[in-house]
Amino acid sequence: MKLSFEKSRQGRFFPLLPELDVPERKISSALTRAGSPRLPEMSPPDISRHYSELARRTHGVNDGFYPLGSCTMKYNPKINDEMANLPGFTHIHPLQPEHTAQGCLEAMARAEGLLCEITGMDSMTFQPAAGAHGEFTGVLLIKAYHESRGDSARTKIIVPDSAHGTNPATATMTGFQVVNIPSDGSGCVTLDALREAVGPDTAGLMLTNPNTLGIFDRNILEITKIIHDAGGLCYYDGANLNAIMGVARPGDMGFDVMHLNLHKTFSTPHGGGGPGSGAVGCKSELARFLPSPHVSRRGDEFFFDAPSRSVGRVGAFYGNFLVVLRALTYLVTIGGDGVRDAARNAVLNANYMMKHLSGIYDVAYPGGCMHEFVLSLERLKREHGVSAMDVAKSLLDFGMHPPTMYFPMIVKEALMIEPTETESRETMDFAIAALRSIYERALEEPESLREAPIHTPIRRPDEVNAARHPKLRYNFD
Repeated sequence: MKLSFEKSRQGRFFPLLPELDVPERKISSALTRAGSPRLPEMSPPDISRHYSELARRTHGVNDGFYPLGSCTMKYNPKINDEMANLPGFTHIHPLQPEHTAQGCLEAMARAEGLLCEITGMDSMTFQPAAGAHGEFTGVLLIKAYHESRGDSARTKIIVPDSAHGTNPATATMTGFQVVNIPSDGSGCVTLDALREAVGPDTAGLMLTNPNTLGIFDRNILEITKIIHDAGGLCYYDGANLNAIMGVARPGDMGFDVMHLNLHKTFSTPHGGGGPGSGAVGCKSELARFLPSPHVSRRGDEFFFDAPSRSVGRVGAFYGNFLVVLRALTYLVTIGGDGVRDAARNAVLNANYMMKHLSGIYDVAYPGGCMHEFVLSLERLKREHGVSAMDVAKSLLDFGMHPPTMYFPMIVKEALMIEPTETESRETMDFAIAALRSIYERALEEPESLREAPIHTPIRRPDEVNAARHPKLRYNFD
């Protein structure tokens, strides 16, 4: 496919702006370019066809199965977009007076109330832009809490070895030292190792439950108690909340602060770099540290206030407001029973797929799973030379997105599969049949899988070289 620069022809144009209907103002030459920017020159039909061609080469939830483990790539109801596009929400400015935006403030307050009810938190901010940004904000609250008590000795954050990679990165970015805790034979936190790791230098724990293996840690109350008894706080990574929302609450498990991925769990657009929202909720004792401003209510009036010991702003204005609106629409539409049913169906679908694939592939941790499960292709690679990468690339030829590969790193040749609650039994049966077909080819003609994908617009690229030496600019010469 040619780039827009390659399709460009001098003199072609697309009139984007209407004729000037206000007095013309000259801009100082000091503020203008010395020459015109080198942008593609294309006609309207060429532009339309260019983007249609790009669309045909992409793959999203609207195109096919997208079992990207731990990312919850599920269907986004279109009513969410319709509500977020209402003029009363889109024709506002973040700097206009509060009394002129009462509906918007009420929507944020209502979303906060519903999400706090679901998570067991007492207060929430929508300022963080996405999940990792939410983690950073949440750990800042932990840091501010200890500093407010003059407890400067707490310099370590405990992170299980099955954690999302952003967890240790977040702890490091906020100035903490990371202490890694190994998993036990069941894929959960090793309690003895945790007890040995805690002490007067423990600031907190970062953990998701269910974890990245799709396992709900039965010792979660003991885990959070160990941290609290040592004087630390517990942070919940909300990436896997889709498995338990409406059924179990992180706040009831002993967690003090957490982030939500509204763009995963609460059905707003996800992928391609955004939009996102990493809402952060916390217990009342941490609310005074939340980012400023925060929506409050006095009688029938909504207004912004500043928490007394706020860590400050972590993003521009009030977060990705329209993403919050989509999440609110989703919650209001499906209600409490719908939230619970979504989690239960996500767990049901994952167990259905795991059960049907367990007789073909090796399940890393056999038994019941939650929203996702992890296959290990270590034996397949050892005996037939077919890797997890080969299987994932082969799935592209079946018109579906591959699952997460090589994660978590405690499982060799891992494939992490999450069907979500929005996929039908027929879709899952198709995916199961595709994985079975790939396995049979691995036994009979393994070399063919090492060439996959065959029928996609782009074959298997040199991903290492592309990552290390990306071509980010068009060479006009």
